[in-house]
Amino acid sequence: MMHWLSDQNCLLEVGGSSAMDGRNIVAATFVDANEGILIATNPATGLPLAGDFFKSSSTEVASALRSATAAFRDYRKMNKDVKASFLNAIASEIEQISGPLVERASAESGLPLARLQGELGRTTGQLRLFANLVSEGSWVNAVIDTELPDRKPLARPDLRSMLVPIGPVVVFGASNFPLAFSVAGGDTASALAAGCPVIVKAHPGHYGTSALVGAAIVNAIKKTGMPKGIFSLLYDDGYSIGQCLVQHELTKAITFTGSYSGGMALIRLAQQRTEPIPVFAEMGSINPVVFLPEALEKSAGDLAKKYAASISLGAGQFCTNPGLLLGIQSPALEQFKRVLAASIADIPSATMLTKGIAENYKKLTTEVTQLEGVRLLSVSKNKDKSLQNQSEATVAEVNAIDFIQNPSLQEEVFGPYSMLVIARDISELMEVVAVLKGQLTVTIMASKPEVQQHQTLVDALSEKTGRIIFNGVPTGVEVCGAMQHGGPFPATNDSRFTSVGSAAINRFVRPLAYQDWEQELLPDELKDENPLEIFRTVNQKITKS
Repeated sequence: MMHWLSDQNCLLEVGGSSAMDGRNIVAATFVDANEGILIATNPATGLPLAGDFFKSSSTEVASALRSATAAFRDYRKMNKDVKASFLNAIASEIEQISGPLVERASAESGLPLARLQGELGRTTGQLRLFANLVSEGSWVNAVIDTELPDRKPLARPDLRSMLVPIGPVVVFGASNFPLAFSVAGGDTASALAAGCPVIVKAHPGHYGTSALVGAAIVNAIKKTGMPKGIFSLLYDDGYSIGQCLVQHELTKAITFTGSYSGGMALIRLAQQRTEPIPVFAEMGSINPVVFLPEALEKSAGDLAKKYAASISLGAGQFCTNPGLLLGIQSPALEQFKRVLAASIADIPSATMLTKGIAENYKKLTTEVTQLEGVRLLSVSKNKDKSLQNQSEATVAEVNAIDFIQNPSLQEEVFGPYSMLVIARDISELMEVVAVLKGQLTVTIMASKPEVQQHQTLVDALSEKTGRIIFNGVPTGVEVCGAMQHGGPFPATNDSRFTSVGSAAINRFVRPLAYQDWEQELLPDELKDENPLEIFRTVNQKITKS
C-alpha cells in the first residue's frame, strides 16, 4: 500500500534487475503494510516483474480519507497560481522519469513503447492544460448580481455565485491507459485542478507503473509545499478496497473507466450510502460507424483497410474501438467486405493487457460467432505463438433483422473485434439505429449531399452519442476544451459530463452563492475588482431587459 502523506515513515525499496534492460524499478511501499504482497506480471511472458506491492486495508483507506479531508480545508482555498504550479510540477516530475516509466508500463501492459511515449505526452499535456485553465480562472463561472435597493415591490440583495470543489475524490485506475487514465491521468488532473484531494486505487494490471507515477506526484507535492493528504495511492488485487473507498463517509465523488458490470456495481454502492455521492463511470461503447453508399462507391477498399487498422489498433483495447459497422447492401459494400476480410486476416496478433482480458476476449468472440444468424467474416491468421495472451483480430457479420432481434449483439467485446450489420435499404438501416444504446462515439462515412439528404438519420445518430464524427475513425481522443468523452447510458451513467478535456473539471465542483457579503470577506473571484466580469455584464443585461 502506498499512502504517501500520512505520518507513517515511507520506505523506498529499489527492486532487483527488472525485465526491461536490467534497469531498477522503484517500488514505494509502507514498512508496516502487512495485508499481503502483490506481484506485477508481464502479460506477454507470464513472468513476474521486479517490485513488491503491499495490499491495502480498510484501516489505511480510512487514514487516507481523513488525511484528504484535512488537506481539503487548506487546498480548496489556495491561490489559483499555486495550484497551477503544482500541476505543472507533476508534469515535469513525470517527464524526468519518462524512460524507465515507459519501459515499465510496456512490460506491465504489453503495449508498445511508441504508443506509451505518446500516452505519456498526453498525460503531461493534460496536466498542463488544467494548470493553464486554473491559472486563467474563468472556469469558476463567477456570477455577480449587485443589490437593487430601489426595486419594487421588494429590494434585491447582493448575490454572487461561483463553482467550488466538493471534497476528496476517489479515482479508479483504468486498465487500457496505464498513464493517461490512471494515477496522474485526466481524472486526477481535473480533480486536483478543481481543488479536490485525490485517492487513487491502482489498477492491478500495472502496480509498478503506478508506483513510479505516485513517486513523481509526491516529489511535486514536496517541491510546491502542498498540504499533507492531498494525494494517496492504494493497492488491491480484488474488490474489497474499492468497496471501502466508495462506501466511506468522507468520499465525495468517484471516477471509473472500465466495464459495464464494474461501473454499475460502484454506482449501486454509492446509491446505498446514507449520503449518496456522484459516480462518473465510463462503462464501454461499441462506437457504431455508418457507411452510406456514395462513400463506399468512392473508396470501398481504402475505407476497409482504414477500418481494419482502427479495429485492431492497440489490440482493440480502446474505449472508442469501432465495434459496429453499419452498411446498406450494394456491390460497393461487397467490395468493402472482401478487402476488410483480407486485411483482418493479415493483422498480426498483439499482447492484451492482462490474462483475464485475453481470456474474456477469446470467450466472447467464440460465443458471438456461434450465435444464430452470425457469420464469421474473418479472423487474423498471423498469431505470435511464442508469447502469451495474444489477440486475434475478428470481424463477424449479420443481417439487420437478426441484429435488431438479438440485443446481446450490442454488448461490447473488448478487443480487436467488430461486427458488420447489413441492411437492405435506408429504412432498415434507420431501424437498426433506433435500437442502438448510448455510445461514446458515432461515426458517419458519407458524402456531403448524402448527409444533407439523410438529416433524419444524422439526427437519430446524434441522439445516441456524446461525439459524432464525420468521415474519420473514432479511435483517438483529442484533449481540449471542446472534447466530449461521454455519452448516453450505458456508455456513461451521466451524459452531461466528459472525462477528457478541460470541461472534465465540472465533475468535481458545485455552485455556491454568497448573499450580502462584504467585499473583503468574499473570495477573490467574486470581488468587484475581479477582472473576469463577463458574467456580471451578461447578467445585468438580462436583469435590465
